[in-house]
Amino acid sequence: MSSLSDFHAATLTGTDQDLSAYAGDVVLVVNTASKCGFTPQYAGLEELYAAHKDEGFVVLGFPCNQFGAQEPGTEDEIGEFCQLNYGVSFPMFAKIDVNGDDTHPLYRWLKTEKSGLLGGRIKWNFTKFLVGRDGQVIERFAPTTTPADLEKDVVAALAAPRP
Repeated sequence: MSSLSDFHAATLTGTDQDLSAYAGDVVLVVNTASKCGFTPQYAGLEELYAAHKDEGFVVLGFPCNQFGAQEPGTEDEIGEFCQLNYGVSFPMFAKIDVNGDDTHPLYRWLKTEKSGLLGGRIKWNFTKFLVGRDGQVIERFAPTTTPADLEKDVVAALAAPRP
């Protein structure tokens, strides 16, 4: 059975990051965009991360330009936007595809684990997957689900013992 630790991805700076670095943590994986109606959720994601990072919680942001071309920038521009506008300090990754032939392997797995309203497809930017300390997907949340709405789920996941 696969887990989050089986995957890796390029960071905004181009470094290959093995996601096993987050083994034992509660992880929220989010496909993001800088020019989307949901973009202000960056602020809430940062608040959630700041509130629980010392308990073993991390947000992983994956920019995606597949929905209305709402993430047109380069990795440098994305990083600068997130830092300047929302003070993002959680890990951000290089742009990926979350649907179609070039879907990143991490998203292939996430969508298989929790399919959602459109079957396996991601509906829009800011779809969220909560992954437990065991590296398994706990739940999938719609783009309209705000980070504040996830607080209880994050707290419950953090209550689980580390494997």
